Amino acid sequence: MPSQQLQVCSDAEAEKIPEELLLGQFIPLHYHFNMLQDRARMDPFREAIDCVVPPGGTILELGGGTGVLSYFAAQTAARVWCVERNPALVRAARGFLSQNQHGDRVQVIQADAMTYLPPEPVDVVICEMLHVAMIREKQLEVLRSFKERYTAKFGPQLPQFIPDASLLAVQLMNQDFEFGGYRAPVPMFSPPGSHPESCYLSDAQIYSTIYYQGDIPTDFELNQSVPILKSGTLTALCFLTKNFLAFQLAAGQAVQWMMHQLILPLAEPLEVRAGETVQIHFAYAAGCRLEDLQQALVVTRQAMPNMLRRAA
Repeated sequence: MPSQQLQVCSDAEAEKIPEELLLGQFIPLHYHFNMLQDRARMDPFREAIDCVVPPGGTILELGGGTGVLSYFAAQTAARVWCVERNPALVRAARGFLSQNQHGDRVQVIQADAMTYLPPEPVDVVICEMLHVAMIREKQLEVLRSFKERYTAKFGPQLPQFIPDASLLAVQLMNQDFEFGGYRAPVPMFSPPGSHPESCYLSDAQIYSTIYYQGDIPTDFELNQSVPILKSGTLTALCFLTKNFLAFQLAAGQAVQWMMHQLILPLAEPLEVRAGETVQIHFAYAAGCRLEDLQQALVVTRQAMPNMLRRAA
């Protein structure tokens, strides 16, 4: 096992990282305001943590940020280890937790989540290094590494994970990409339904379901014919990510968090008609750059069956 000294990222090392490389891997403090005020994110996490964390339990959070999810856990748990690499966030989280009830139950540790292990087995692991389509952030890489190292040290019994599962899907859509009369086809992150001018041309196509207790994928691929349900101009693919934070088996329900959708413009718009199909192909690695996913998209229009019969 690496020593604690090897796990810690110093202030000097962190300050060498250009700010343009921080987003997605090393998010600065001033960006966390958006997450803290996002009720669609905060409320389901609080509910899932209340549901899963046992009274007096031990909890590990990987990528703790401002410490808010560790704070939720500390209301029930006896001990929480909150691991954060960014030294500015470590200082902030310690300060914030000192102002909140049961914050003294949380130990904020400046370390790399890719190498850190708690000093003893834990009941629950919270990890919210999530990004839509599992790009940019290292949720899957971190949890694969954690599971391998944890079982090697503590045995085969894994803790419960929050989230428990994630579902990835893609949908064909028409998005005008006009802003004040200026056309600019740029990638867009937004809550589902926030653009009334958006028009979905197909059903959502699920291309991966991730169970964190099981084998965690390293890559994603889709090569599928998708039926067009509504005629229009196909300008973008919409990537959707739904996280199942916890399952309430007695009630037959799940605590869910639907992340902001990612709308990726196509290089060339396609005119499509209801009844025909469009072939979608992409392949990308988990945690890749947004640009890598966009460059991997191949979308082609396929002839309608009656057109093929006439040609024959």
